[in-house]
Amino acid sequence: MHFFYLDESGDTGGDLSTLEQPIMTLGGVNLRDEGWNKTHVEFNKIIQRWFGGHLPDDFELHASELLSRLGRNHFYGHSMESRTSLALDLLKLLDVRKHGVHLITIDKSKVDNTHCGLSLNFNPSRPYLLAFDYLITCFNWHVKKKLGVSARAMIILDRKRCYERDIEKITRCRRFEGPQTHRTIRICEFSYPVDSRKNSMIQFSDLIILCAKRFLEIEHNYRTNWPEEAKHFYAKCYSIIHDHLIRKTLIPRDERGLSRLNNYLKAVSLFPKRQWKIRYNL
Repeated sequence: MHFFYLDESGDTGGDLSTLEQPIMTLGGVNLRDEGWNKTHVEFNKIIQRWFGGHLPDDFELHASELLSRLGRNHFYGHSMESRTSLALDLLKLLDVRKHGVHLITIDKSKVDNTHCGLSLNFNPSRPYLLAFDYLITCFNWHVKKKLGVSARAMIILDRKRCYERDIEKITRCRRFEGPQTHRTIRICEFSYPVDSRKNSMIQFSDLIILCAKRFLEIEHNYRTNWPEEAKHFYAKCYSIIHDHLIRKTLIPRDERGLSRLNNYLKAVSLFPKRQWKIRYNL
């Protein structure tokens, strides 16, 4: 069994014009079931070391608290240098444990709030739902092409009560409806929403997705006033993440009648600009 974890950063529902959250990223870490325990232990060890050997009571890693300007909650009062060092140490677990990453980023300014003329079982003007449907395509491709004929996958996502019914509808439709050859039979029937406080891999995914989103905001000129050291930090984070992406380009759905959806996804999705590693001396 292969687990695909999902968390989001920047979702504002139907509000596509907020200046504070111009883009949304959905994605996370993926790993085989036999690798979960080891990664969970190593993830907690890194955080415990940073706190001097003991986690605070009721601790849950929130990347936005860790990487806020002054640090929030358990991270308040710690220097930015110390906090960014912790973030990089955690991201380097991807190198150590050789796990994959999956994500898609949507530019809200390019989203069509009129459903873009598409007839789907979800609202394509909601970035979260558009991204979720795409990642099902990505997961099915990865399991089929990279993991072998007997492999199966489960999607594990941070609970999003406002989207639960839509998520169930999308998952059911992709698994049971349409031409047999295009059904996502390699993904388990039910997506599994979890409490992020109890799942370290959702917390890990939260860090991955926030760092990816902020780098792409920088790349596409949404954060021109940020200091250069912040821009370089997020470029370093994204470099680690990028090296572990299971897919670096969009996977089109090849069912009949979905060319408009493929073109729409291509129009609203964000990727790094060319030669970004050279520009950041990475």
